Amino acid sequence: MNTLLTGRTGAGNAPRRAAGAGTAVAARVVDAVKVYGAGGTEVRALDGVTVDFTAGRFTAIMGPSGSGKSTLMHCAAGLDTLTSGAAFIGDAELSGLDDRRLTLLRRDRVGFVFQAFNLLPTLTVAENITLPMDLAGVPGDAEWIDALVDVVGLRDRLHHRPSELSGGQQQRVAVARAFAGHPEVVFADEPTGNLDSRSGAEVLRLLGRTVREMDRTVVMVTHDPVAAAHADEVVFLADGRLVDRMPSPTTDRVLERMQRLAEETEGAAGARDAEARS
Repeated sequence: MNTLLTGRTGAGNAPRRAAGAGTAVAARVVDAVKVYGAGGTEVRALDGVTVDFTAGRFTAIMGPSGSGKSTLMHCAAGLDTLTSGAAFIGDAELSGLDDRRLTLLRRDRVGFVFQAFNLLPTLTVAENITLPMDLAGVPGDAEWIDALVDVVGLRDRLHHRPSELSGGQQQRVAVARAFAGHPEVVFADEPTGNLDSRSGAEVLRLLGRTVREMDRTVVMVTHDPVAAAHADEVVFLADGRLVDRMPSPTTDRVLERMQRLAEETEGAAGARDAEARS
């Protein structure tokens, strides 16, 4: 593998090694509980979830509406706090960090791709890619960014502004920006939600390519079985709990599992309603 594309992780930022195994863990949550509201309005979005996200792999998170998949991603990434339990990026426990150190960790070790492209319209593609580092006053790795531009296929668009790009091209800029600072893990929340099927497929192939060619880690929330099939593994949630993991997913297998989850969720809800009425 080209040494330029292997990524570099400082000694102090090494991903955690799973106990008893040679596999590194880029991010994880342990006994994660997230509660919104109180009393009669309490919602338990996460209910004791423990899951590792393996370094150098593309993991998708799926589940029925309200299953807690976006909450899991937000808490694992340090965008939201857990009610109880722990979240880690590498060996760094997020609850042990003050606001300043948490901000620095997200800047230096985590990347984000969202459904909205979040590009600044007055900046060029090149300027949008390096914006987080420019704002932080941190010099970017010119060789890494140059290689990244080729991986995402933006070499001939660097001096264009977002309004001159298609939706798929804008999301590729957002992906490049997320990876520009050598993050240990990139979290993607419905990254193809605003794209047509062709552009969405291009972005999903791009995420997979960054994992394979640049030795990065991607954790993606999606509701789409076609999107999930691009991942190395799918994690399934239901009612705030981890219920299954599927290695080497296919669209048909993911769709079948999601249909069974929906049926199980509806059955459990019906049983609770019947118990409440009795």
